[in-house]
Amino acid sequence: MIRSLPRSKGYDWAFNGFIVLYFVFLFAPLVVTCVLAFNNSDFPSLPWQGFSLDWFLADGPDRVGLFHDQQNLRAILTSFETAFFVSILSVVVGTCASFLFEKEHFRFKGLLYLLMLAPLVIPGVILGISQLLAANTAGTFFDETFGLDFDVFRPSFWLVVLGQFSFISTFVTLVVSARLRKFDVSLEEAALNLGATPFGVIRHITLKFLRPAIVGAGAVAFLMSFENFNTTLFLVGSEPTLPINLYLQVRDGSTPVINAVSLMLIVGTSLLALVNFYFNRKTD
Repeated sequence: MIRSLPRSKGYDWAFNGFIVLYFVFLFAPLVVTCVLAFNNSDFPSLPWQGFSLDWFLADGPDRVGLFHDQQNLRAILTSFETAFFVSILSVVVGTCASFLFEKEHFRFKGLLYLLMLAPLVIPGVILGISQLLAANTAGTFFDETFGLDFDVFRPSFWLVVLGQFSFISTFVTLVVSARLRKFDVSLEEAALNLGATPFGVIRHITLKFLRPAIVGAGAVAFLMSFENFNTTLFLVGSEPTLPINLYLQVRDGSTPVINAVSLMLIVGTSLLALVNFYFNRKTD
């Protein structure tokens, strides 16, 4: 493994073969999925039956493409709305939590930090079940005690938002905290000595330094929310997100429209990753 030492041809062949097999293993399923989105077949699998755009543009009656599939379009919109609210809440709360754990000193700080990390190590299925039971218990209590009925305590859009927020905010906290540890506090002290207000220091110096981490964490939080399945499955109501909707279609038998949806998701997430990469390089 020492690069300066001479290597045998066998090692070079093994090294290059490992690289090829590794990336084939990663990307071959994605490539097959994207290709089958254009397959002129009624089934989302091989063999290849010819090129067709029906699974994007067809408007029935035999085939309904993605852009005319109201069920999938509603699910995509619901996923976007869910991811938007989850990412905003997670960035705000996660950034505040990073300031709490990195800049403040208080009793039981270490214990509370470990509790904050708990949602990341608890399986998503257990997390979803526990949140559903807690919401049902709270809803029953308010209904029987005060006669109040809150939609948020039933499987619904906002319960999904709160459920995803509970663990995605922890991820944002870790990302922003890692960046905050590298911050030179003497910059804040110098600004305060020059007459800046504490709010001005945080806004123009600290948050500006944290901006790449905040933007990156927000982008990843959006993607984590958009593709979440395990936790969402137990909290979703009458408005399923896209992963739940795709699961139901695959379970009940579907058409290559699921490949079309997958292709659009791959393109969308790739573009988001490129924008985030460009933004981080520009700010650095």
